[in-house]
Amino acid sequence: MNVEQKLSIDKFAVDEGNPHIVLHLDKLDEAARKALTVVCPAGLYTMDEKGSMAFEVAGCLECGTCRVVTARLPGALEWKHPRASFGVEFRYG
Repeated sequence: MNVEQKLSIDKFAVDEGNPHIVLHLDKLDEAARKALTVVCPAGLYTMDEKGSMAFEVAGCLECGTCRVVTARLPGALEWKHPRASFGVEFRYG
């Protein structure tokens, strides 16, 4: 079983009105934008051909990698643990 198959087994409960990650695109520099699109293991950060960035909180693995990438940019990312009964439920291994 490959990584994609294992991740597809996980269960995600999205807290629609209260996301645990809030991204402030205006505070990101080009290096951070590129890094986020590469390092997020869930592939939640994407950039189109014009350089516009999009982010989707649903499917987040709560690893905190995005926090590390944006640590040098104060206010670029707000990250907190999801409320009880929300977030990812790992169902393999």
